[in-house]
Amino acid sequence: MAPSSFIIVAIDGGAASGKSTSSKVLADRFNLLHSDTGSYYRALTAELLRRHVTPTDLAGVKAALGAITLATRVTGRSATLELSGHAIPDAEIRRPEVNANVATFAAIPEVRAALLDYQRSQAETARTHGFRGLVMEGRDIGSKIFPDADLRFFLFADPVERARRREQEGLHDHIAKRDSLDSQRLRESQQGAVVIDSTSLTIDEVVQQMAALIGAKLSCA
Repeated sequence: MAPSSFIIVAIDGGAASGKSTSSKVLADRFNLLHSDTGSYYRALTAELLRRHVTPTDLAGVKAALGAITLATRVTGRSATLELSGHAIPDAEIRRPEVNANVATFAAIPEVRAALLDYQRSQAETARTHGFRGLVMEGRDIGSKIFPDADLRFFLFADPVERARRREQEGLHDHIAKRDSLDSQRLRESQQGAVVIDSTSLTIDEVVQQMAALIGAKLSCA
């Protein structure tokens, strides 16, 4: 594996498969910019709902998207989406109303198109801010956003275990609905990726598998 001075790591998988926690640990360990694309879709969903736009109102969705500007706020090693100059608090993007609508909004082609270039721009953001690379998590990062990523991972876990994890976090995501709407994207992102079943693994064990490959790619211990 040839060494790289800047690395792009794509981590895909369903909800509660371990993407977010492992991505944050890897960002800290290797000085990578962490990009949580799920939070981008949640933030955009919260903003659309605030504007009283519903997923069935396609004209309203298009009009709102045309009026919203996207920017990035880097805090520590995290890239946060700013919508028309403001970032939506994490507590707001985790509200039940957002949980119930994010998958439907995310399935709208115009919504995905609006975020496509923005997500890809995070690599340049990482370079500009002096990070050693970018670790981006989502559901189609390795298949659509960065198909040529230096490393591609796909995490999955038993649905019952994923529901248990969400309950422990005090969240009630519509996991089955989101998986159904995103089934094609999940299948595509799994192809050619390093697949890790996290059902019975600790986060440390998941991270260890990914860190070994990232460390080798960066030629560091």
